[in-house]
Amino acid sequence: MRLEVKDIHKSFGEKEILKGISFSVESGRALGLLGRNGAGKTTTIRTLMDVFHANSGEILLDGETFNPRKVQIGYLPEERGLYPKREVLEQMVYLARLRGIGRKQAQENAKKWLARLEVAQYEKVLLETLSKGNQQKVQLASTLVCNPDIVILDEPFSGLDPVNSQILQDVVKELIADGKIVIFSSHQMSYVEEFCEDIVMINHGEVVLDGKLSEIKKEFGKNQLVISAVNQSLDELETLLTNQFSDLVEITGRTKNDLIVKLISEAGRMQLLQRLSAIDTLEIEHFETYKPSLNDIFVAKVGEEE
Repeated sequence: MRLEVKDIHKSFGEKEILKGISFSVESGRALGLLGRNGAGKTTTIRTLMDVFHANSGEILLDGETFNPRKVQIGYLPEERGLYPKREVLEQMVYLARLRGIGRKQAQENAKKWLARLEVAQYEKVLLETLSKGNQQKVQLASTLVCNPDIVILDEPFSGLDPVNSQILQDVVKELIADGKIVIFSSHQMSYVEEFCEDIVMINHGEVVLDGKLSEIKKEFGKNQLVISAVNQSLDELETLLTNQFSDLVEITGRTKNDLIVKLISEAGRMQLLQRLSAIDTLEIEHFETYKPSLNDIFVAKVGEEE
């Protein structure tokens, strides 16, 4: 399957929230939907699910107009949406039946996912009696109880300790391997990097970056280096580069241990290394291609507010 969102606009009154959102995602792949708080991610998701009606644009599934009522969608919202004073299994079966699953199959599916997420022992207890992490796992089980073709996960790791996070990571990888379409929204960039081959980044209702994550990282790190010295602080090294090497590089940032510099010309890499090596008092520790994290890219693209 291929899901395409094309030029979606959405306004509430006179306030335009989505300003031409476009992206696509295919079966067996995960798309990272990224953006700051208030960027339009949740509105995009709810428009995709037809909770909100778009003012213009179209959503297609395999080239045909997408009807979310004819496709099983599993949606894990950031806010908990289950009934705290109902038994776990009871409400999971209820939610599955609302999605057209027969009672027997609904019970089988619910028990399967509760077991997979290691919370089967709580099927007869009230949800509110569970820890925050176990409530999150029950909510994920409820998301998957209908065996969805499209899975939308909004901050799925919220409240999970490292052990439970690993269980969820394994489940997400299984969903991708099973050929599901997975849309993954999170501010925890390490998880996005773990699962998502593709990303779309939204800022103020517009797409500011999209494509294959590997290609984006390669392009973002192009002509950039990380440099550090054994016998100089980063401040001292920055002063040296600014005063003596401004014809070759410009400082673009720093990590905990290194300066990040951008080559003014691609041919300047070896020239820079030779000139640095010629300084007797300077002992270079790191001199290598800058490999940006998704967090670095996120901050660079949407980190500055007006």
